[in-house]
Amino acid sequence: MEYEVAIVGAGPAGLACAIRLKQLKPSLSICVLEKAASLGAHSLSGAVMEPGPLDELMPSWREHPPEICVPAGRDEFAILTRRKRIKFPIVPPQLKNHGNVIVSLGQLMPLLGQEAERLGVDVFPGFAAAEAVFDESGAVRGVRIGDMGVEKNGQPGPNFALGPEIHAKITMFCEGCRGSVSKQLIARYQLDQGKSPQTYGLGFKELWQLPPGRVQPGLIEHTFGWPLDSATYGGSFIYHLNNDRVYVGFVVGLDYEDPRLKPFEAFQQFKNHPHTKLLLQGGEIISGGARTIIEGGYQSMPKLEMPGALLVGDAGGTLNMPKIKGIHQAIRCGMTAAAHYVEKGTSAGFDRRWREHPGGRELYKVRNFRPGFRRGLWWGLANAVLETLTMGKLPWTLSNHADDTALKHLDEYTAPDRDWGPRDLPPRDRVAFVFFAATTHDENQPVHLHVADTAICATRCTRDFGNPCTNFCPANVYEMISDGNGGQKLQINASNCVHCKACDIKEPYPGQITWVTPEGGSGPNYQSL
Repeated sequence: MEYEVAIVGAGPAGLACAIRLKQLKPSLSICVLEKAASLGAHSLSGAVMEPGPLDELMPSWREHPPEICVPAGRDEFAILTRRKRIKFPIVPPQLKNHGNVIVSLGQLMPLLGQEAERLGVDVFPGFAAAEAVFDESGAVRGVRIGDMGVEKNGQPGPNFALGPEIHAKITMFCEGCRGSVSKQLIARYQLDQGKSPQTYGLGFKELWQLPPGRVQPGLIEHTFGWPLDSATYGGSFIYHLNNDRVYVGFVVGLDYEDPRLKPFEAFQQFKNHPHTKLLLQGGEIISGGARTIIEGGYQSMPKLEMPGALLVGDAGGTLNMPKIKGIHQAIRCGMTAAAHYVEKGTSAGFDRRWREHPGGRELYKVRNFRPGFRRGLWWGLANAVLETLTMGKLPWTLSNHADDTALKHLDEYTAPDRDWGPRDLPPRDRVAFVFFAATTHDENQPVHLHVADTAICATRCTRDFGNPCTNFCPANVYEMISDGNGGQKLQINASNCVHCKACDIKEPYPGQITWVTPEGGSGPNYQSL
């Protein structure tokens, strides 16, 4: 199939790019490929959105907004101890949300998809790009869609269909955080050469229905501190919606050192903090999910251009971490990529254009925020204050720490007393959490989590780190079970996978776990998140 522009990923960056391309040059032939079964099904974000870029792209969205779309009201910022919540008298300027809106990203994407289709874009949900294809000169020529109907043993089944190739003059990779094809291209073209290591967070989010009278629509709460120790980056959010509903979530930085830390359990402990529990108790969890967040910032962005292709949005690391916002940046980046191609007809020069764009300058001003927390919570907060007061004009740029090298060996690290207690709010465990993510995979398809050497799991990894994949995975995908001979072996519950990609990032042995796209249409359903 031949197009002038192929876009991989129907998130905010990809759909914004498609819409802007058609607005600027209606004659372009454009396709958008989305691995989820429907638009928005894999889209997970907090999500408080700065609406300016979307207003510029598609002003009509306000006439028919998503069902969950609540104007931001009061902001609160607090630190938690085991028993108390201490509210700060001043909210950091990055977390002031006047004029913003709380939205469901899963509900917003279908609206953007409808606009793209109205303009003549071919939008294909359920088609997962498996790998890039190249021309004779080595430039990206497009992508190959993953085969359908492959049996668990890797052989074609009765419903087998060979994945087609999509060829284009330019391919926009808008896969979001840790895009699987984007990762291949970054390595092939050495786009991260000379850059600071990328770093990530693992974010959890749930939608709760609460008894009448508890919710204050528009209230936005952020906290840090307990249940994490001062050496571990992370924090919580509670966004009050309409109709007695709230979004509640938690983020743990994946540069943590403790091999025994369980991010899912940290989230559950936060929900059982006296302040949070008072809000949630008697309510009902409706849905939930988990996704990694790209946090590295300006100095960790790879080069965003290569022959025949661009990295756009979170695939290139455009999220503003101090604001905890990426949607407006993704839309900005998608629009900028569209304008660049229409004006130049090539990928060359896009990296510089984005870095000089207001979106790139926004990231430069906060470049030292995230790496400042490498030295702990209090040093990080002091650095964040300095960064804010100087408006990002410090004469230095701090470096990040690669997440897969951060874990300490079991015998080198004593986990702190986190003062975690019993809990009774749902979900009771990670398997129950998978139910609320509504994830589905054909049990007969090949395992999409490739482990290079399972012998390492039962020997070195058990001895060195205590099999951390069994701790950091939020969906109980990885289990160590008896091998029947007195030892242990790794069992992969691939059908549980919620596509967070934490395993691809945090696994301490380089290349040991590789997340690849399963059959198109598989995975979670985050339509209300």
